Amino acid sequence: MTAPAFINMYQQLIAEPSISALDPQLNMSNYSTIELLAAWCENLSFQVEITELDSAPGKFNLLAKRGEGEGGLMLAGHTDTVPFDDSRWSYDPFKLSEVDNKLYGLGSIDMKGFFAFVIEAIKQLDTQGAKLAKPIMILATADEETTMAGAQEVAKHQSLKPEFCVIGEPTDMVPVFTHKGHMSTAIRVTGRSGHSSDPARGLNAIEVMHKIIAKLLQLKDTLKNKYSIEHFAIPYPTLNLGHIHGGDNANRICGCCELHLDIRPLPGLSIQELQLLLLEAVKPINDEYPNSVAVIDLHDPIPAFTGTTDSALVKLAEAVSGEQAIAVNYCTEAPFLQQLGCETIVMGPGSIEQAHQPDEFLAMEKIKPSQEKITQLINELCFKTKKAT
Repeated sequence: MTAPAFINMYQQLIAEPSISALDPQLNMSNYSTIELLAAWCENLSFQVEITELDSAPGKFNLLAKRGEGEGGLMLAGHTDTVPFDDSRWSYDPFKLSEVDNKLYGLGSIDMKGFFAFVIEAIKQLDTQGAKLAKPIMILATADEETTMAGAQEVAKHQSLKPEFCVIGEPTDMVPVFTHKGHMSTAIRVTGRSGHSSDPARGLNAIEVMHKIIAKLLQLKDTLKNKYSIEHFAIPYPTLNLGHIHGGDNANRICGCCELHLDIRPLPGLSIQELQLLLLEAVKPINDEYPNSVAVIDLHDPIPAFTGTTDSALVKLAEAVSGEQAIAVNYCTEAPFLQQLGCETIVMGPGSIEQAHQPDEFLAMEKIKPSQEKITQLINELCFKTKKAT
């Protein structure tokens, strides 16, 4: 049976809206969630530091620490959620709903709920009389779902030096040791509009974009054929043409056309190299139509997370979870938090299949085994004085 105190924490986390969005009308502060976490951490004798992001006023990180010195374990997660389509939800996204042995709510697995597991684990260890042997830290970040600005600012923290970091994204408690990166890029063609009856007096941006797309499809094949890592289910970098718009009327020469594409680089394939490949792909078209093509990052690119299967943290996580560490195609804050110099994995409760979906839920039968594994991991890395139950 799930403890009422745990469910109560879950309810409070879900009830605090903390949507992160590039659309200002949807974007929200995460401060109320940070305040909630701060109170829980202070009650467990953590020293709490709340920092407003330099790059995103109104957004906040929390760093809570218990224990002296460097090293130890940092348990990290983001406090923001994606926006939601109310018409596609069967339940109130901001009210925890228990239906058919599932806990529904926005952020239930991606990933505000992780903090309830962490707080519950520390409470259990304290109740058992376990004594802290190494520092334990809880990191709660802002804007992971958009710019990852929170994690990027943490990566610059000169005095923060954990030995290990576990990021509690939903992996069904399977350790993730490496993942792909993410680039979102706009290619904008600026032509010359005019009346469709005289094509020579304009430059049709859609026709130019047609030539660019042909080059991008060649690049897509190059990425697939040149780069490969067998750990990944999709072993090559992917390039997706995701969105295109241009023109305003059938009888006008299109003056502007814009294409948005998504690239998922593998570890070892740098953002700089990919950006150069993109520029090289469109260069012949820009040479043919000077200054007509612009390549624009839609957000700061996120590098791939490069880990190894033989690190001490991976080996421990495999032993605790009973699962072999895997590589995944999505991305997290791991490449930024790894810059602190810590061994890093991604491992948390809930299924990634529920992330960013209507009626996001945590299966209740997963709560007890997930809680046991999180508690054991914390015990092994920070307490080490008695067996966690």
